[in-house]
Amino acid sequence: MPVPRKPAPVARRSTPPDHPPAAPAQVASPRPTRVAHAPADALAKPLAPKAPESLSRLGSRIKHARMLHGMTLKVLAEAAQCSESLLSRVERSQTMPSLATLHRLAAALDTNVAELALDEAPVASPITRAGQRHELAFGGRPNQPGIRLERVVMPVRGQLLQADIHVLDAGAASLDAITHAGEEIGYVIAGELELRLGDEVHQLGPGDTFHFPSDTPHSYLNPGRATTRVLWVNTPATF
Repeated sequence: MPVPRKPAPVARRSTPPDHPPAAPAQVASPRPTRVAHAPADALAKPLAPKAPESLSRLGSRIKHARMLHGMTLKVLAEAAQCSESLLSRVERSQTMPSLATLHRLAAALDTNVAELALDEAPVASPITRAGQRHELAFGGRPNQPGIRLERVVMPVRGQLLQADIHVLDAGAASLDAITHAGEEIGYVIAGELELRLGDEVHQLGPGDTFHFPSDTPHSYLNPGRATTRVLWVNTPATF
């Protein structure tokens, strides 16, 4: 009868003695970075908006231009298609002419509205920042709607191109029709615009454009309840 063999003993690996866990390496904390602060007076300051061009000297400038041209009140009034009494009150700053009358006065004096109304020489820069455009205001007595022109391109004698943003209060109108040499295009930025070209009346809204020869009798008004803004470009410079 065979004798069973005993199984060979299994060799056991010796377990290394326990070692305490290594302490984590100390990481040096970064030194705080000092930020240099500019002095308060060195910080850029927001530009103050330009004040609207004053029309307080308009009457005296019209009178001065009339005298330089050797024109009497009667001659200039006839050329501008207005009465002598109205022109006399305008020159004495007792009343403000309509936009159309002012335009005819400027044309009769061989100048433009800007040269009659501008209080300072235009800045020779190709860039005009938002809020820094010169403004020219018409009409708009207290509690009455008026029209303002924001100068996109400052008009200069001999310049071929002129661009303004016409800002019309609710209900504001140019009243009399205007005619002159040149061409005009426009883009309604905001609000409503009623544009009269000869016997035709056109209703325009934001995004609409227009183009017409300037010798077409034209006038416009804001029939809405909100302010209207129109980018208006004409050549040659007349306003």
